[in-house]
Amino acid sequence: MRALFQSMTSRVILVLISGVVLSAVLMLFLAFNESEKMARQFREFHAVERMAQFVLSLESVPPDLRPQFLAAAGGMGMRAEMADPAEQTTETRSDLAELLNERLPQEYRVASVTGNAADCPPPGMRRRMRRLPDYRNNCEALLITLNDGARLRLTVAPPRPPMLRPQQDYLTYILAFLFSIALLAALVARMTMRPLKQLAKAATELGNDIERPPLPERGALEIRQAAAAFNAMQLRIRHHIKQRAHILAAITHDLQTPLTRLRLRLEKVDDTELREKLISDLSAMQSMVREGLDLARSMDSAERLQSLDLDSLIDSVCTDASDAGQAVTCSGQTHAALMARPVALRRCLTNLIDNAVKYGQFAKVTVGRDGAYAIIRIRDGGPGIPDDDQEKVFDPFYRLENSRSRDTGGTGLGLTIARNIAEQHGGTIRLHNHPAGGLEVILSLPCQR
Repeated sequence: MRALFQSMTSRVILVLISGVVLSAVLMLFLAFNESEKMARQFREFHAVERMAQFVLSLESVPPDLRPQFLAAAGGMGMRAEMADPAEQTTETRSDLAELLNERLPQEYRVASVTGNAADCPPPGMRRRMRRLPDYRNNCEALLITLNDGARLRLTVAPPRPPMLRPQQDYLTYILAFLFSIALLAALVARMTMRPLKQLAKAATELGNDIERPPLPERGALEIRQAAAAFNAMQLRIRHHIKQRAHILAAITHDLQTPLTRLRLRLEKVDDTELREKLISDLSAMQSMVREGLDLARSMDSAERLQSLDLDSLIDSVCTDASDAGQAVTCSGQTHAALMARPVALRRCLTNLIDNAVKYGQFAKVTVGRDGAYAIIRIRDGGPGIPDDDQEKVFDPFYRLENSRSRDTGGTGLGLTIARNIAEQHGGTIRLHNHPAGGLEVILSLPCQR
């Protein structure tokens, strides 16, 4: 669950859904309050109209029939009775009294009095209002002076609040609303994250292929600016790499001509022992120049990618090594193909096998598969490499102390070139000392069936 919310897409979806839901809840709350306010005003209007009609009708009722007419007020949600002339009114009128006073003609006077618990609520409303615990505390009594001077006392029940009962299809509406919001959030998150994913994919491909096509500059202004900046960065990196590779290639290439002339002149030295030493040193220099050229070529990946059968390539490299008299064996298969530069990948495998034979007398190649990666293990019979030096040997011109001899040769560039080629193919090279003895080189390459 924690890993899910670490994704930018999940965070965008969560923020969008939360924001929309909170906004919808706030709008519903405000709309509910407004509708409740309008409903309360509507109920008050009808209550005032009902009381005004009752008071006006009372004027036309003969005095002897007024007790029966007053008793009938209980069915209208209020209690009506003739008031005691000595009953006192409050100093201020309530809102209901103000509304009723404005509704009745000017000759009527309306005042507020304190309601009695005995007559609130009216008898006809007791069972209907049993669920309202504050009803007795909220009832209101009004004192109305009629045209003939008589005083009418009305005890009015508060307007009954609306009973909001959720409809059966409310849940369906809510689920449909949440689904539509989630769909919209997913669409917005996809539109937002797609350019970032394309940029991340382009950055990953750039590490494997500096000659990859430039990123399309389309979409929103910010996306176009990011794509343009990425393409400019790729162009500068490509220029710097090519410039460095060309400088190294030019230097090593130009050195070969004077070295060749120097070798020819050394053949004329009369002292045999001195001549052999000088030729040996010159051979080491020429070997270093050739390795420098190979290093420059490994950094400049001008060769095109093409699909190749990895098992066939490994078998061909091992067969060539055996034909050259090297102790090389090969076992296992990957049954996989990959997009690669055949010449460069062959050079990588050749360097690794040559190193194993040179320093470990033999090379045992084992090929396998680990998920989406082809695993090539090359084990030798040498003394191995100390753990502290297993990363340093990939540095250019780095050589272990026990290999600094004219017999073993080497320039310290073989593993550097091999790792450059492996990384250009999206792979890795690792070293470790095998428990049974010897050094084991593990080359991992991404492949496809």
